[in-house]
Amino acid sequence: MSAIEQTPAQKSGPSLVVQVGILLLMTAAAIGMGWLSGGYLYGEAKPVEQAAAEQAKPHTAKEGSTDTGATEGAGTLVQLPAITSNLAAPDSMWVRLELSLVLDAPQPPDLAERVHQDLLAFVRTLRIHQVQGASALRHLKTDLDERAAIRSDGHVKEVLIRTLLFE
Repeated sequence: MSAIEQTPAQKSGPSLVVQVGILLLMTAAAIGMGWLSGGYLYGEAKPVEQAAAEQAKPHTAKEGSTDTGATEGAGTLVQLPAITSNLAAPDSMWVRLELSLVLDAPQPPDLAERVHQDLLAFVRTLRIHQVQGASALRHLKTDLDERAAIRSDGHVKEVLIRTLLFE
């Protein structure tokens, strides 16, 4: 019997140079993806900033035009008086709701008053479980939008909730 010299097998795996190369490649890819994502998100936010800047500028009507100062596509914002009422259940809970209406064009003041009274009547019918949670608040906003649009014959484009307080 002969003695066979056995040599231990070498570790089979990537070398240190390959590992460092892959690490640098992955780091560069992560930096590139972050830079592209940031550029995309900044590009998405820029039109909103430009629109806000354009709305802040005073509108000048061209000579000979019948423009009243409202830009096309922009609505008229009307703030409603605060609605303070108790809920239907529990009747010991009170709600204070401050709203604004976005109208398609300037409307007579009695339209805003009619919408205000209708929304006040609606708020008096609410129960606490109808306004608990994020989806319930979204449903409340949808209901307010629909009621205002119906009461105004479609002149109200959106109801903005400025304050909603329960006590």
